[in-house]
Amino acid sequence: MVESMLFDGEVSNEMLTLDEMGDLSEYMEVFYEELLKNQLIDRELYTKYDVKRGLRDSSGKGVLTGLTEISDVVAFEEVDGNRVPIDGRLYYQGCNVEEIINNLNGRKFGFEETIYLLMFGKLPSVEELDKFIYAMAEMQSLNNRFVRDVVMKASNANIMNAMQRCVLTLYTYDADPDGISPQNVLRQSLELINKLPLIAVYSYMSYRHFRMDKSLLIKNPEKGLSLAENILYMLRPDGKYTALEAKVLDIALILHAEHGGGNNSTFTTHVVTSSGTDTYSSVSASIGSLKGPRHGGANLKVLNMFRDIKEHVSDWSDEKKISEYLTKILAKEAFDGSGLIYGMGHAVYTLSDPREVILKKFARSLAEEKGLLEEFEFYNRIEKIAGKLIMEKHKVQKNVCANVDFYSGFVYKMLGIPEELFTPIFAIARIPGWCAHRLEELLNGNKIIRPAYKYVGHHIDCPSIEKR
Repeated sequence: MVESMLFDGEVSNEMLTLDEMGDLSEYMEVFYEELLKNQLIDRELYTKYDVKRGLRDSSGKGVLTGLTEISDVVAFEEVDGNRVPIDGRLYYQGCNVEEIINNLNGRKFGFEETIYLLMFGKLPSVEELDKFIYAMAEMQSLNNRFVRDVVMKASNANIMNAMQRCVLTLYTYDADPDGISPQNVLRQSLELINKLPLIAVYSYMSYRHFRMDKSLLIKNPEKGLSLAENILYMLRPDGKYTALEAKVLDIALILHAEHGGGNNSTFTTHVVTSSGTDTYSSVSASIGSLKGPRHGGANLKVLNMFRDIKEHVSDWSDEKKISEYLTKILAKEAFDGSGLIYGMGHAVYTLSDPREVILKKFARSLAEEKGLLEEFEFYNRIEKIAGKLIMEKHKVQKNVCANVDFYSGFVYKMLGIPEELFTPIFAIARIPGWCAHRLEELLNGNKIIRPAYKYVGHHIDCPSIEKR
């Protein structure tokens, strides 16, 4: 018998034995029913108390919770007191991302230059960039023992979770892991920015070897190569890539590097940082946020949606057939039943997402090099049709544009990047933004972030267990 001690000190032998308890799954079903019965909140209460669900007001605009100089997301202009939609613009430390990319003029290390801009608030001179690239290369390594004992053990099919585990474990290898002085956090940030690509690629290679029985390929990064080049170099058995492939990946990393303090993973950075915790915990939490399909995992959703469309629309040039099938998706009669056309629409941008506009141009160039222009035009055709259908479906005048996720999965596929690494590539790109915001929070914030939740339950009497 399983014995339990009662509150009065007497021992009861009335509990069931373990053998008599039955199937655990039956109990889990009962637990779930109790959860639904007692934990659902009346939706009308959210309206009654004007709750800013998702930290957004009734129009969908984000509630102001902080200030930042790191990036600016612009989608409207104020004209005579009215908000007028404009083509989207994205600024890093005051610099238009489109100008940043145009000013590269074919130079590599564009992502490194962007990291410098985000972290230090200004574009580097030639000399400053050279020193920064040298420092970055020196940090772009992982301890062999760490690779063997951490990355290679307990391989994970979801590389984002593997990255979280590895980032948290790097805490153990740091001489000052808990120090939150800006100087120490800057060191940790730059080290993590440079180690994350290795962690992602090695974690994938470990998964590929131990879970898929493939050959194990672990390559050290090459000094003199950009972060984008080294990702392709480490992923490919022959280490070869074209100049355009490296350029497109470099551009994709730049475009994903930062997007304001209010996006879910960056806000997570601010929330966790405000508690005074360590850098490794902060970055790990942001990775966990980015993993979600509503955030960083959206590009894979787009790719899967296109696979489904291709299965049902054999003629990629038939706009009528495309429109008919997209209408079924919107009606929850096709694909995953969500009623969503993934990659379409954005919380801020309406006329255009500047990241999508830029990436689309490079996607076309890469498709031309790969002989995939027909597929690119298929994407382009769906983009045009889907926006109109969504507006008609929801009876809105507000324009619906494609977002950066619409083409990013297609770009990664053309680059030969495994699907398991799609969201990790996003994390590699976004960690400079997270680190810049962490430093900004440490330098300027002086309060722990603690939004309010109103209690709408009822105070009740709590009877002893004998009377329940």
